Amino acid sequence: MQAIQRRVTIQQSQSEIPASSGGGSRPSLTVFFPAFNDSETLPALIARAAETLKDLAQDYEIIVVDDGSTDQTPQVLEELQRQFSSLRVVRHPRNLGYGAALRSGFANAKKQLIFYTDGDGQYDVGELRELFARLEAGVDVVNGYKIERADPLHRTLIGKVYQRLAKALLNLKMKDVDCDFRLIRHPVLDAVSLTFRSGAICAELMAQIERAGFRIVEVPVHHYPRRSGQSQFFRIIPVARTIFDLFRLWLRLVILRRAPVGVSARGGQDHAVKPAEAQPVERR
Repeated sequence: MQAIQRRVTIQQSQSEIPASSGGGSRPSLTVFFPAFNDSETLPALIARAAETLKDLAQDYEIIVVDDGSTDQTPQVLEELQRQFSSLRVVRHPRNLGYGAALRSGFANAKKQLIFYTDGDGQYDVGELRELFARLEAGVDVVNGYKIERADPLHRTLIGKVYQRLAKALLNLKMKDVDCDFRLIRHPVLDAVSLTFRSGAICAELMAQIERAGFRIVEVPVHHYPRRSGQSQFFRIIPVARTIFDLFRLWLRLVILRRAPVGVSARGGQDHAVKPAEAQPVERR
């Protein structure tokens, strides 16, 4: 019953958000990037996002969630804010994890549609156009799936094992649960409560969206080799924490059949981090 009520609420809200194929006014759009030590990839990524958004929305914003970077990312973002008036920065004073960065991005997004992808440049943000074209009336989420993973062999194998484990444990129907290239209608997030700070947050997000009965369309996207920096995920401790959280999610949703604990991903009292930890950075 709750899933049906949530779906009805989304359908009502969709009447206020124009579909991409319509001829009326275009919806507003938030694009955000979780980033950690991505100083070398962010300039091209932000420029590409600004170029793409001009074609898709009259009202848009770009957000970078800097998850406690220790390289030149803060200085690079400060300069980028001078170049792009639509860019906002939310900064974690220390590294809190990929899940925490996503939760801060969702909590700070203000527009009707939300798109996010990683700040490391392994996806082409220009392919957001392909997702946007599929956001028809009645579609709640457009999710990318990797045509081919462009990572070293050991990372590809770890990714495949995790993918199969997540889909089996949570009975997920989607092709690629860990493809972080997603376009979501903002009201969908009212039905989602996010609690993890690890990479398991993607499974937590999509498991709740599927269970709530929202319609998901999947689109193939390209995945490119990482050009600089190091992945936050492919280290022993982050991988172990993500697997541990995945089993916690399985226990909660499948075995105990408990509703998610907390408030919606859009904000409230249970943000990704305490207000003192997630700090909007003003343009200078």
